[in-house]
Amino acid sequence: MKRNAKAFTLVELLIVVLIISAFTFIAVPRMGMASVFRGKSETTANNIASAIRLCRTLAIDNAAFNQHGFSLNMTGTGSYTGFAIINLQTGQTIKSETIPQGVNCSGADDFRFNAIGSRTGAIDNLTVSAGGKTFVISVISSTGMVKCTKQ
Repeated sequence: MKRNAKAFTLVELLIVVLIISAFTFIAVPRMGMASVFRGKSETTANNIASAIRLCRTLAIDNAAFNQHGFSLNMTGTGSYTGFAIINLQTGQTIKSETIPQGVNCSGADDFRFNAIGSRTGAIDNLTVSAGGKTFVISVISSTGMVKCTKQ
């Protein structure tokens, strides 16, 4: 009587599980760290761009009471370590945040907005990079529009 085996043996199943386990422990951690750093740069760039938009919104919303406007100032020297939104009339810090370790941020050190939402001061870009990804944050002076583009 001939026997047709259509199932896997326990030994074959264990060998497949061992191969998958070895691949998981070797390959997955290496892929994971690079994507974490790439994600950090994008998240940080979007966070700073959102804070610049908030700064502009505050300048427009408070125009009746604050003719000096608001400013987003980068903190630290060389590669920035954080940023703060400042009320230019009172000098009060509205919001401040730190930039995550491993993220390089350089370029423009402040973004000032007047009562009508236009950017005042120098026209510079802010560059945020980590994990091989680079983002450039720029503001169109006449309109105050904030752009965050991947390089």
